[in-house]
Amino acid sequence: MATDSRKLTIGVGLLVLCSALVIFGGLPTAPIPDVALAVAALGLAAGSLLVGFSEDGIGV
Repeated sequence: MATDSRKLTIGVGLLVLCSALVIFGGLPTAPIPDVALAVAALGLAAGSLLVGFSEDGIGV
C-alpha cells in the first residue's frame, strides 16, 4: 500500500515536538503555561491521527 509521506512527516514532527514540550513542561521550574501544555496534548492526538491515516485504505 502507498504511504502519504507528507502526512507521515507532519505527524511524526507533531509527535516529536509536542512530546518534547510536554516532557519539558513537567519540570518544576519550566516557564510553560498550562494552556500551551493543553495545546501540546491536542498536538499529540493530531500527530497520531496523521500517522494513522498516512497509509491509503487504512483507518485508525
